[in-house]
Amino acid sequence: MKQRNRQSSQLPQSIYTPESLLRHPLILLRQMWRDLLASRELAWRLMVRDISAQYRQSFLGIAWAFLPPIVLAASFTLANTAKVINVGATDLPYPAYVMFSTALWQTFVEALNAPVQAVTVAKPMLARVNFPREALILAKIGEVFFNFAIKLILIVGLFIWFRIPVSWTVILTPVPLIHLVLLGTFIGILLAPLGVLYQDVSKGLTLVTGFWLFLTPVIYPVPTEGTFGLLVRLNPVTPLLVTVRELATTGVVSEPLGFWLVSTVTFIGLLLTWVVFRLAMPFVVERVSS
Repeated sequence: MKQRNRQSSQLPQSIYTPESLLRHPLILLRQMWRDLLASRELAWRLMVRDISAQYRQSFLGIAWAFLPPIVLAASFTLANTAKVINVGATDLPYPAYVMFSTALWQTFVEALNAPVQAVTVAKPMLARVNFPREALILAKIGEVFFNFAIKLILIVGLFIWFRIPVSWTVILTPVPLIHLVLLGTFIGILLAPLGVLYQDVSKGLTLVTGFWLFLTPVIYPVPTEGTFGLLVRLNPVTPLLVTVRELATTGVVSEPLGFWLVSTVTFIGLLLTWVVFRLAMPFVVERVSS
């Protein structure tokens, strides 16, 4: 009898078992949307801080937004004039063609590197403070668009200097531009958790983007024949970058199917990698903290 009373007086024990939120997708999506909205103010503050630090700690300051496309355009224009390379006919005067395309390419690369850089720099904060991780990504995306707004001054100046006619479709260029940034962000978010753990990711991105540049029609028109032409057309950046350029100038989109195909994959991939990012980051933070 006493034994039974002793057993009945014991407190019930609760056993917790880990359960993935993937089993409850609606709850997961609601949490993701709530955290995205909650991170807006923090993202704004982080963006202002990073932009201020970026230009305050540099002697040339804002000029760094102009220098890469100018230097690259000057180099390839000289090479083309000296017949070192033969890029063929372009829709725009070649210096304007290269500068415009380089500004778009640089924007894509910044969007690609942004998530990896954001999470890597915020390593100490991630280990000590609990906050929506989306704020880091949003802040970097805002920084990418701010940098492009500065490059836009150079692009407008090019169009005026070379008297390039502009089609009414120029008002549509923000659409493929946003898709180009989201493509880079999608790939960057996928690599961000690994970038926190291994510095090889950042170094590898530098090598990959250097090779990737020559598979993108930045310094030459889109080739139509051969193996190289096939690789360029299979490059997901090609239809997005070319569409921005065409909407701003000729108004005729040459690859509408490729554009919408890459855009669709980008949006679906961005959602999936966002889920992976949310599920992976707690384990990454735990490993960094240990």
